[in-house]
Amino acid sequence: MKGPLFVSFATLVLAASSASAQIDTQRCPATTNAQRISQDACQKAIDLFAYLAPQLATSIAGGNATLGMAGSLGGLGHFSAGLRVNALQGSLPQVQNVTLQTNGASNSPPIDTKTQLFPMPTAELAIGVFKGLPLAITNVGGVDLLVSVAYLPEFNSSGVSVKVPNGSLKLGYGARVGILQESLLVPGVSVSYVRRDLPTVNIAANSGNDSLYVNNFSLKTTAWRVVASKGLLLFGFAAGIGQDKYESSTDISAHVAARTLTPAANAGPVALSQNITRTNVFADLSLNLLLFKLTGEIGQVSGGTINTYNTFSGTQAADSRIYGSVGARFGF
Repeated sequence: MKGPLFVSFATLVLAASSASAQIDTQRCPATTNAQRISQDACQKAIDLFAYLAPQLATSIAGGNATLGMAGSLGGLGHFSAGLRVNALQGSLPQVQNVTLQTNGASNSPPIDTKTQLFPMPTAELAIGVFKGLPLAITNVGGVDLLVSVAYLPEFNSSGVSVKVPNGSLKLGYGARVGILQESLLVPGVSVSYVRRDLPTVNIAANSGNDSLYVNNFSLKTTAWRVVASKGLLLFGFAAGIGQDKYESSTDISAHVAARTLTPAANAGPVALSQNITRTNVFADLSLNLLLFKLTGEIGQVSGGTINTYNTFSGTQAADSRIYGSVGARFGF
């Protein structure tokens, strides 16, 4: 599973953000010969990050705060623990097919992309804090604490080195407020807010004689959800809508090796950031077993504006994306 994820990180070595439809001459100037030689690499780095960072963010954020569930747990003494894997149906730019120009930035031809799943495994825990207030055959206002842990190991292979200077684990947190607690006749309805981030990453990669670096790559997501769910003996159903906010930042630099007619040149380091807001809709189907609940989820993110100087084959940076999740959880 980690192979495709690391391929996406290796591609992010070319990355940056705040992209516009024009050459970013502030970050990629061409006033000297060395800058002109490296301008195309610099601009493509900006566009590749703008294209890839939201895809990775969606794979982290996912959909339902707790797969297959909407209402609150029922107060102290109740919990739910589980494992899930989110996977975005993404597009991976084929960087190995890109020929960097050494006479300034060029946006032709479009950068090839390949359909690629972007998986993210996560462990989750929900803890009941407040049962809520009784109302007829349900409770209202119940509160749950939500905790998650993402894991990203270090990696060194095929000229790509991925380091996690602050550790491979990243803690996520949030809360859920039950509008209605699910009962025999009443569906569960809740509002949740969750923050899930990626561990800080440093990446170094070699492509031929060219060297590419991204340091302090940070990706943070926040998500609010409104979800309704109902269990029917063996099966359970849930559906929801919400909004995601993705914040990413990094420092990039590169060394462009000498060509036949041009000397070697360096680009960066350049500090960059990107912020985007997207709408998220999803639906869950659960199988209720004796001790576990197995859940599958399908969702879609859309919205936001991402302009790039370079174009990409197929799906563009701000187009809608489909994702799925599978998971198992147990609780009381």
